[in-house]
Amino acid sequence: MTGVVILAVTYILSQFFRSFLAVLAPQLTRDLGIGEAALSSAAGLWFIAFALMQFPVGFALDRYGPRRTVALFLLAAAGGSLLFALAKGATAIIVAMTLIGAGCAPILMAAFFIFARTFPPRRFAMFASLFLAFGLGGGVLGSAPLALAVDAVGWRQVMAGLAAVTTVLAAVIVSLVRDRPATEPADQHGGSLLDLLRMRELWPLMAMAFVAYAPAANLRGLWAGPYLTDIHGFDLAGVGNATLAMAIALIVGTIAYGPLDVVFRTRKWIPVVGSSLNILVLAGLVLLGSGAAGTAVTLLTAITLFGASYTLILAHARSFMPPELLGRGITLMNFFSIGGAGTTQFLSGGVFALAGAKTSSGTAYAAVFAFYALLLAAGLLAYLFSRDRPPESDGLPTSGRR
Repeated sequence: MTGVVILAVTYILSQFFRSFLAVLAPQLTRDLGIGEAALSSAAGLWFIAFALMQFPVGFALDRYGPRRTVALFLLAAAGGSLLFALAKGATAIIVAMTLIGAGCAPILMAAFFIFARTFPPRRFAMFASLFLAFGLGGGVLGSAPLALAVDAVGWRQVMAGLAAVTTVLAAVIVSLVRDRPATEPADQHGGSLLDLLRMRELWPLMAMAFVAYAPAANLRGLWAGPYLTDIHGFDLAGVGNATLAMAIALIVGTIAYGPLDVVFRTRKWIPVVGSSLNILVLAGLVLLGSGAAGTAVTLLTAITLFGASYTLILAHARSFMPPELLGRGITLMNFFSIGGAGTTQFLSGGVFALAGAKTSSGTAYAAVFAFYALLLAAGLLAYLFSRDRPPESDGLPTSGRR
């Protein structure tokens, strides 16, 4: 399992890259004159590029395995980090974030691909949650520690160093990650993406995946920084500490969600409860977010805690997938999850700009939080029509396969 350990270390980097912009946002505004709309576009394109790459990643995992897939993509992330370090304006930052998002696309899916082929299906959510929780340490590094590093050496030097680290990790993966057991051949003719899209059992899960992760990802990854700075007067250290709390809550939530499908014998109703709680927290942020700073930070932290149900939604979907389509299946679900986060990041920037043009900045941020609450409610409504697949049903045939 040496390869899984290396992938876990590399996934820390991926989580760092999807969340660090919240801390750097005030610095980029000061040094490069980049506003909230451009930063929202940059953050959104990270997720969009990550999501679009899930299709070639899924094919490559099924055909070539994790080693070559991850190592090759990481070179794009290294190039994006270097471009970020050299950026002179918004365009370079946007292109850099797009490259980094594309480069990080296969890391988590490579590990999930290995888990799906190595462990019993009923243990998939637990192992996936533990791996994800470990990698979420990157969100911790992208909070208060990043703020300290930026204060010490500057954001350009930090990004240049990350480019070097990413390149080294690509070389280590080539050396240590195994594609598959020697006795297991690559899948050459294992169905297609259309076979998965025809499975009606997956449709409500795709809708839920599209919205479930977006509030935690977008608020932690970008909006927390400008919001706490503009509304509550936080400095760089304050933003770093607040996003650190959010990152830790995301780790705790991910670990807590992991075994619950086995404990409660359901994969459907646990995300339903968690997302319902998140809708209530977002509503609280709309109503109380401009009040006490402590209340705002507490509510932001709760959003990442309750918004960590991704691995259970993925395990729910994985229970319907035929073995020959595992690589394409898990990456398809990740496409909806990350694509949803990217799309909503773009849309939230438009909501903020539209509301901010007519009202105060406090009302504009409240409009953003309300937008996420309504979107999550819509996805939850679709998910209620899904068919549950508790762990004890693993291995039984599904009616929607063709």
